Amino acid sequence: MPAFQPAPDARSLEALGLAEAPRDHPLLYPGAWPVDSGLLDGDLFLPLDRLVHEDRVPVLAVGSNASPAQLRHKMAEYGITSPIPMVRTRVTGIDIGVSAHVSLLGYVSASPVDAPATVRELFVTWLDAEQLAVVDASEGVPLPTGNYQRVWLPSPEVRIELAGGTRLPGVYVYVNRHGVLHDGTGAPRTHPGQRALLTELLVGSARLRELFGVTPEEFCARARADRGLCRQGTRLFKEEKLVTSSGLERHVRAQQTGSPGTGSSLSPPLM
Repeated sequence: MPAFQPAPDARSLEALGLAEAPRDHPLLYPGAWPVDSGLLDGDLFLPLDRLVHEDRVPVLAVGSNASPAQLRHKMAEYGITSPIPMVRTRVTGIDIGVSAHVSLLGYVSASPVDAPATVRELFVTWLDAEQLAVVDASEGVPLPTGNYQRVWLPSPEVRIELAGGTRLPGVYVYVNRHGVLHDGTGAPRTHPGQRALLTELLVGSARLRELFGVTPEEFCARARADRGLCRQGTRLFKEEKLVTSSGLERHVRAQQTGSPGTGSSLSPPLM
């Protein structure tokens, strides 16, 4: 008789279809997102007992930071095992654009853009100081040449509504230092998913095909861990005039100049 195999935990990332991280499978970017709010605890995604966590920092995820598998990998690299609340949220004023840089992980990532009339279902991750430092590092925040800056978006600039009608006074978000790609009219393009995005970009640029090949698979394979090639691709976006602003740069400038209530810190303004 075959050896007894215990039934998989119904709340495991594997059982929920959330176990594959974009860092391992670039064409799956931004990765699978949960259906609803939950607590990421190691390999489990558990029910939440509350949606607001006053002792933590709310950070809006627009890309792979909403993938439990990606977050699990980021924390594991630093030996952090503490749980992360992930809260499904109705967000007005932010859309999912395309970063104007090529990631060392082999994909072109998502980046938030200003979109006053847009309503999206996104996730707020509630991070403690240790977890926040890890995610900041993964986004290049501490480095002057890093890809992202973390900024506070206050209400009513953005509207963050949780289940039951609770509204947050604002949220942190990672704004791309390179800008975002536009849709041909000058407006930020929206991220259609990695395979569709890379197909469109490669069809539209002979120089991009010279660098990264003619298929999404070739693009990912060539870009992955090739820092020099990723920098060439990032420069090419600018040289071919594919880049525009996200519309969120004003928040970065305000916080850099120390405007009241916008200072960057490990904790958001008091709720």
